[in-house]
Amino acid sequence: MTDSPDLTALPLWEQRFRAARVSLPDWAQDAPARCLYLANPTGTYELYAWDRDAGTHRQVTDRPEGTAEGTLTPEGDAVWWFDDTDGDEYGVWRRQPFEGGPDEDAAPGLGAAYSAGLVLGRGGLAVVGRADDDYGTEVSVLQPGRRPRTVYASEESAFVGDLSEDGTLLTIGHSEDGDSRHPDLRVIRVSDASTVAELSDGPGRGLHPLGFAPLMGDTRLLVGHERRGRDELLVWDVANGSTTEIVLDLPGDVGAQWYLDGRALLVEHEHLARNELYRYELATGALERLDVPRGVVSEATVRPDGVEYSWSSAAEPGVVRRLGGEVVLTPPGAPCPPSVPVEDVWAEGPGGRVHALLSAPTGEGPHPAVVLIHGGPTWHDADSFASDVAAYVDAGIAVVRVNYRGSTGYGSAWRDAIEGRVGTTELEDVVAVRDALVGAGRIDGARTAVSGGSWGGYLTLLALGRYPDLWAAGVGAVPVADYVAAFEDEMEPLKAFDRSLFGGSPTEVPERYRESSPITYVDAVTAPLLVLAGENDPRCPIRQIENYLAALDARGQAYELYRYDAGHGSLVVEERVKQMRLELEFLCRHLGLPVP
Repeated sequence: MTDSPDLTALPLWEQRFRAARVSLPDWAQDAPARCLYLANPTGTYELYAWDRDAGTHRQVTDRPEGTAEGTLTPEGDAVWWFDDTDGDEYGVWRRQPFEGGPDEDAAPGLGAAYSAGLVLGRGGLAVVGRADDDYGTEVSVLQPGRRPRTVYASEESAFVGDLSEDGTLLTIGHSEDGDSRHPDLRVIRVSDASTVAELSDGPGRGLHPLGFAPLMGDTRLLVGHERRGRDELLVWDVANGSTTEIVLDLPGDVGAQWYLDGRALLVEHEHLARNELYRYELATGALERLDVPRGVVSEATVRPDGVEYSWSSAAEPGVVRRLGGEVVLTPPGAPCPPSVPVEDVWAEGPGGRVHALLSAPTGEGPHPAVVLIHGGPTWHDADSFASDVAAYVDAGIAVVRVNYRGSTGYGSAWRDAIEGRVGTTELEDVVAVRDALVGAGRIDGARTAVSGGSWGGYLTLLALGRYPDLWAAGVGAVPVADYVAAFEDEMEPLKAFDRSLFGGSPTEVPERYRESSPITYVDAVTAPLLVLAGENDPRCPIRQIENYLAALDARGQAYELYRYDAGHGSLVVEERVKQMRLELEFLCRHLGLPVP
């Protein structure tokens, strides 16, 4: 990889943003030494091929806007990568030889679309999922020398799951009942698209395909279910229809993947914003905790030579390790500077106790603070490294992150509590945590801002309008600002998501969208506001942000706007640094602090 420049003269927050990073390497099933990972030593996140036997690294993609999505063929002879336009997520798959060479259209005959999943089999077999406003979702099979075959189509949201090891069976997650938040499963034969098996747990209970057993002829599929109100596991033998639930005596949610012999599972146990790894023996039910530090494993993989994982904590930057502690892959240049540990805090909310994370500067409180709201909403904040959080703490700002109702990691009921009452539910929890920390003397209520990106940006604008007296300033990055206009312009998979979340479209349930839309409350906004918007964003499109800002203009409310030429975020380090600098300067200015 390219050497990174000397960063030591820069402020610590900028060193963190500019420090090179690497993802957990993916690997080819039949050639485990051939790997693919994401890294940013050139200043842009791109895909890199790594031949472990030869000790060589090669940059695969090179685009001004960066590249984030790619995978290897099972034989390791080629890399597939997704080619969109300026970050708009609408594009086609390209293929490049592992050793290097020209890119070619990996799926000739299939036009550009939003990706709905990809899985590659041996011998050139590929299954491509595509989504578009015109046709909903299509799943196509590609085989050398043949025209693409459509094996599944639906006007509703769907996605490609996994291929069986022998390439004969395909799993598809679908929402033909209209509820994309709780998908059902169908297994079809690749040869003729006939249905082999179906699995549904009924309304409000989703199923997620985690992978076929990695053995030839094995028809067992590992599935995530929520039959008891949290993420758990079962093994579904699609040949005979039997299901075997795996009941583990662990609090919180669990996910898993297969060990390569098909006899055990690598279990990820997630609880209270942290996770840990276990080995579970299918025959005996024995559960062994694996030696992983306290924090968050963001990715893990079972290789023929052992388990590798990517790990970080709020205080310690990310590292790619093998079980036992050996570092697998080190990015070039100076290491990323550390930050402070996170503190768990709790507050009583209208829907129950709310868990939040507090990252505080040194010294006695109450501190100036920013309530930094996570996106998703099906996501959660965790004890993992975050350069933006560290930047605020360096500046003397306490950072409060709330895992509000709607967040994952706290059970199905907590995640689904926002359905039909979107935005207002999450903000009740955000405000409860804010008020509790103000009351405890931890943060200064007169100098507390609210900020977030994507869904967090949406909740930021909604908070400024519904609770205008609570905030000294707000930063909304790529937000939903006018929900009806956002629905009209957003990518098709998100339209399906919103219909599930609200119980229908804006035409069907207009009052729900009106109550949940920030533009409804725009006349109440008084706090200084910074908005960041991507020109090509398919998730939170630019027109609906312009509508909101025009409404601010109409009543003479000042704001600051930064528009950038990318989509829902940027893969370019310089752009990320620029945006962080804008946010940091804006909040320091309005919270009465010097800029670090």
